[in-house]
Amino acid sequence: MRTLFAKILLWFWSTVAIVVIGSAFVSALSMSRNASDSGSPVARLVRFQLEEARVAYETGGGPALVAFLDNVRKIYHAQGILTDERGRDLVTGANRGDLIGRARRRPPFQFCSTGSDMIALAADDGRYWFFYLVSRERPGSWFLTPDHLFMMLIAVLFCYWLALEITKPVRALQKAVERFGRGDLSARVNSTRRDELGQLARTFDRMAGRIETLLTAERRLLLDISHELRSPLARLGVAAELARSGDDLDSALNRIQKESDRLNSLVGQLLQVTRAEGDPNSLRRNRLRLDELLRQLVDDAHIEAAARGCSIDYTRADPVTVEGDPELLRRAVENVLRNAIRYSPREALIEVSVARNDGKAVVDVRDHGPGVPDEALPRLFDPFYRVETDRDRASGGIGLGLSIARRAIELHKGAIRARNAHPGLEVEMELPAAEGPA
Repeated sequence: MRTLFAKILLWFWSTVAIVVIGSAFVSALSMSRNASDSGSPVARLVRFQLEEARVAYETGGGPALVAFLDNVRKIYHAQGILTDERGRDLVTGANRGDLIGRARRRPPFQFCSTGSDMIALAADDGRYWFFYLVSRERPGSWFLTPDHLFMMLIAVLFCYWLALEITKPVRALQKAVERFGRGDLSARVNSTRRDELGQLARTFDRMAGRIETLLTAERRLLLDISHELRSPLARLGVAAELARSGDDLDSALNRIQKESDRLNSLVGQLLQVTRAEGDPNSLRRNRLRLDELLRQLVDDAHIEAAARGCSIDYTRADPVTVEGDPELLRRAVENVLRNAIRYSPREALIEVSVARNDGKAVVDVRDHGPGVPDEALPRLFDPFYRVETDRDRASGGIGLGLSIARRAIELHKGAIRARNAHPGLEVEMELPAAEGPA
């Protein structure tokens, strides 16, 4: 038996069979004890027949006794034998001394080798013995009746259904594990059961989801890194050659410094992406006032905004508390705010607000820049994605800021959306609000 199904089926059926056979055996022993008990219904019936047979014999002789025993045979489908104290059959005259000997050695309820159950009872005065024999249709009928066999068949069918019901989710989990092991990271069980097997399946689904997230992020990160490092490294090589040639050394060194700074910034943001793409269970869970965090970020960003000739207006600041990783939330909002500053025209206003709405904390950042094409909105939060008109990098962006913001917000069970405000771009971040003080 190598399959769990066969083991479960055999163990359950064996248990039911033992219970049924044991119950039948106990019932048989109970009948035997009842027969030996003078107050049991069986013993009273046999004693009544003994007295009736005795009266029939003493009043009508042999013919009356034969008539009585015939009635016993017709009514009870059993054979009655009446003997004297020496064991002589009062009907046939045969010697039944062996029956008397067996009855004296064993309890009144006997299991005869002839296929009959026998009850022997002596008269109170010892003058007569009455033997009551009930024939069995087949050996063992006292033990297992057709009703017992029918119930065992029902038990087999029930055990088969039970084993199938138990092993079905196990087989589904096995198939999902095999698919996952072959590289299909989308393999899931999607069990709706509420028992331990359902919990096991959902645990596997969560594990598979986390592994898929980590591996997908790792693959995407490697592809993005190889793509993004190629251009700075190529420009560094050119600048190094110019420096060696001695022509315009200052310009070459400035280029090397600029590309080094760009690579350093790229590595730093890639580390942020790696942290944001990591295990959600490793996040810190602190209560913080989102409105106060946003005010700090606005105050810090005023210098950068002034350098670009624009200004920031903190239009609304509802007191709202959220629960999450302060550093990730700070980075998410800061990236959105710096993105608005980067693409805001001179003398334009950047509007920032935070409000509480239906149990949600909603942060809204709007600039008055050119906005983005509508077809670019769905990809705006993808890693390394930049709108075509900005690929000259005059703005200094490398396309990771909004991607980090989206992942950080999603790790906190929130959502981030962007839409054209005509003019400008409006980014809305939504987080679950927490009750109580920070």
